[in-house]
Amino acid sequence: MTTPAINNPSTEALLSLSIEELLRLEITSAAKKPQAISNTAAAIFVITQEDIRRCGATSIPEVLRLAPGVNVARIDGNKWAITVRGFNGRFANKLLILMDGRSVYTPLFSGVYWDVQDTLLEDVERIEVIRGPGATLWGANAVNGVINIITRHAEKTHGLLVKGGYGSEERGFGSVRYGGQVGAQGNYRAYVKYFNRDGLDAIGGGEAADDWSAFRGGFRYDGKLSSRDTLTVQGDAYSGFEGQTNEEYSLLPPEFRTVSDTDTDFSGGNLLLRWQRSLSAESNLALQAYYDHTRRDETALLKETRDTLDIDFQHRFPLGRRQEVIWGLGYRVNWDDIDPNEPLIIFNDNDETDHMLSLFIQDEIALKNDLLRLILGTKLEHNDYTGFELQPNARLIWTPNKNHSAWASVSRAVRTPSRVEEDGRMWLYLMPSTPPGVIVAYGNRDYDSEELLAWELGYRVMPTSVFSLDLALFLNIYDNLRSFEALAPDFSTLPEGYVRIPGIIDNKLKAKTWGFEVASDWQVADFWRLQASYSYLQMDVDTGRGSHDTDSIDLMEGTSPKHQLSLRSSLDLPRQVEFDLWLRCADELESLDISGYLTLDLRLGWQPCPGLELALVGQNLLQDSHQEYDPEFQTPASEVPRGIYGHAVWRY
Repeated sequence: MTTPAINNPSTEALLSLSIEELLRLEITSAAKKPQAISNTAAAIFVITQEDIRRCGATSIPEVLRLAPGVNVARIDGNKWAITVRGFNGRFANKLLILMDGRSVYTPLFSGVYWDVQDTLLEDVERIEVIRGPGATLWGANAVNGVINIITRHAEKTHGLLVKGGYGSEERGFGSVRYGGQVGAQGNYRAYVKYFNRDGLDAIGGGEAADDWSAFRGGFRYDGKLSSRDTLTVQGDAYSGFEGQTNEEYSLLPPEFRTVSDTDTDFSGGNLLLRWQRSLSAESNLALQAYYDHTRRDETALLKETRDTLDIDFQHRFPLGRRQEVIWGLGYRVNWDDIDPNEPLIIFNDNDETDHMLSLFIQDEIALKNDLLRLILGTKLEHNDYTGFELQPNARLIWTPNKNHSAWASVSRAVRTPSRVEEDGRMWLYLMPSTPPGVIVAYGNRDYDSEELLAWELGYRVMPTSVFSLDLALFLNIYDNLRSFEALAPDFSTLPEGYVRIPGIIDNKLKAKTWGFEVASDWQVADFWRLQASYSYLQMDVDTGRGSHDTDSIDLMEGTSPKHQLSLRSSLDLPRQVEFDLWLRCADELESLDISGYLTLDLRLGWQPCPGLELALVGQNLLQDSHQEYDPEFQTPASEVPRGIYGHAVWRY
């Protein structure tokens, strides 16, 4: 990371990278090594700490709206549907999320529980968002993109930070962090935070039962063991409570569908160790290991306890004068214990242990000095569901000068089966028809990995020192996508008068998606900055190999907006006053019958004295409330209301 450490808290609060500095900013997620954004052969966008501070968002999912091509749709007060380049849903399964290199996806459904992905936002250095496959380096499930949330080195967080706030939807939040030095070569920090968020608006009026509160604490230590060796140790623990409304189905007429309010308790913790040794200016070793424990108790669904151990080794070295090689080994094991609270989801094996082994290698070849570079690589993985998976990629980048770069890539990625798809039985819906029917989906032990072949083109240009433009085009070709294949109705296993409509989860859909994303950054004046982004997505899903599942086609094609637009204005006014405006627009979701929306966030910040920052934030100001998504399972959606909150941050 090239940004220098900041020791003055008042200067740190107002720190902002110029456009030229941003393009030279070193990122690590695209190639597992430090490299400038302008030299990266991938569609990457970096959300900086300054972006986070000035956008007014209070959670990681809301911060991700800053990135082009990322579709963030809020379901209710504590749930989101988040994806990149299509196939959105509460259980979206084609996006890999990392926290300081620690994978946070759950093998239960190959997705992310967004309600437990949190940290002190003031400690986030940057969020690197890669649109497109990252499977060669990061492995299975990095299909449509990779998001790596990177926290700050402990050396940059010395001193005391205290934050507190209150608002109409943010019903009280506070955090404390303290950092300092240990000996001559070590730095540390520790933090605690708490928030209590009100429920959103129920569709049809009133308040939804989706309020949310959580407590979290953590620490980080960064130290030098020698002139060549560094060690990072960090960990977090959390506990929380959230409400939700459940749609439940009964076999007893006349009430086939009942609605009730239930609770979810969650807790967990993680510990990560990372050792790095510098062998030379162009060669290093890295060994990372982490342990993660999570527990969820959803009253109306299931109780899940999951433990994960992951070990990863990496070696980077030059090969001759024109090549640089990165290779590595990885091992991950998951233990789970699932106790269904209701017969909506049942597993054949409630306790399971899954293993995954991996090997990757990537070679970067300078074809003509720094003008033209070719990157070739592949990852070989073995998992317990489908055996060996090969995920290669080839990338080419042309950089005629420091202000222009063009790149192209072709990649293969896979999404491996989840526990539910391979071993579960799900009661999806009860139809009050004549006779009443129960739709039941059965897992498939022969379920295969979903496959993607991705073609990408990109261009970055900075015609002047105050303006930049980043364009990425893509064509994704999917095969073996999940389908629901209906079987013959059965009257034998249900009470008299009911019919069971069974189906098996299979791999009989295919799809093509194409589109582009463009992002621009313009420093209009020393005190005014404009940032804009637009993304276009087109999806074409079809049946294959004898599938009759046309219902899934409509759902897949219409759950991600074709058009998304974001416009941000940041003004630095006299007397240390900041005024920020964020306008967002999302197209309709056709299959969910949800209208598009236009919304506006405003932030007014003031630093009355060094170390103290006050801010007033208004969110979703253009409408009383709006709906962004309709979940596909169990819970009804809520509407996102207009809100306002204020906070104070003191750094000493």
